Amino acid sequence: MSMILFACVVRVRDGLPLSASTDFYHTQEFLEIRRRLKTLALRLAQYPGRGSAQGRDFSIHFSSSGDVACMAICSHRCPAAMAFCFLETLWWEFTASYDATCVGLASRPYAFLEFDSVIQKVKWHFNYVSLTQIGSSLEKIQEELDVQPPAALTLEDTDVANGVMNGHTRMHLEPAPSFRMEPVTALGVLSLVLNIMCAALNLIRGIHLAEHSGQVAHEEIGNILAFLIPFIACIFQCYLYLFYSPARTTKVVLMLLSICLGNVYLHGLRNLWQILFHIGVAFLSSHQILTRQLQEKQSDCGV
Repeated sequence: MSMILFACVVRVRDGLPLSASTDFYHTQEFLEIRRRLKTLALRLAQYPGRGSAQGRDFSIHFSSSGDVACMAICSHRCPAAMAFCFLETLWWEFTASYDATCVGLASRPYAFLEFDSVIQKVKWHFNYVSLTQIGSSLEKIQEELDVQPPAALTLEDTDVANGVMNGHTRMHLEPAPSFRMEPVTALGVLSLVLNIMCAALNLIRGIHLAEHSGQVAHEEIGNILAFLIPFIACIFQCYLYLFYSPARTTKVVLMLLSICLGNVYLHGLRNLWQILFHIGVAFLSSHQILTRQLQEKQSDCGV
């Protein structure tokens, strides 16, 4: 039995079906899961980028970006990574064929009927291709799911969603945004290297000073902290550049202040040029963090 049973492309803002695979299954349970998928499609605008509704024998998975979402019904044996890899491939194929204007102007269901054959082709590929052929893509998707799990729904949530549209109740979802940063630039790599070097210098000096702290005055404790706090700040700057974090601007300012104040405090243990170097690297790293933005999610899952 195939693991991916049905797939469709819908418009996010109103759940309008744009294209769908041929339906070969007519059991009562499958028809019920199809009905629930249609109900979920009407609520996609309020969902995060990825989500799953797990049933006993079937699961619904969806992945959206912009005004286009891809949805699938899979057997319970289908790994989540494969389902989302399939959906992102489908999304990429559709958006490469139709622009946002075409999607926005669609006024009738299944306006892009000719795309059905592409859905069938991609679905067949994922159902029958060897896992080793898409192993790297599955690993990448699995890593993303580990960091940002999809919204976890139950099939009963689809009935709740239907009740929301009738004004009866409110549904709760776990937020699970999927963030991807712009590619790392050459200047960004330079800032990382310099930041790691500054962190290493701070750590070495701090440890060296701590080894002799028992033989000197207690004022040395301040100097030790002035080395170790900027060390932690440098490492955290590297993290902020590589990965998205909420309240990023506030964290960048705090790290920059920690490094600047620590190096000013160390005047006497470091000369002016050394202090300016550390502060300059901190400013460069802060600039690189704030200029590296989120990007639209793309798919590396080829067909």
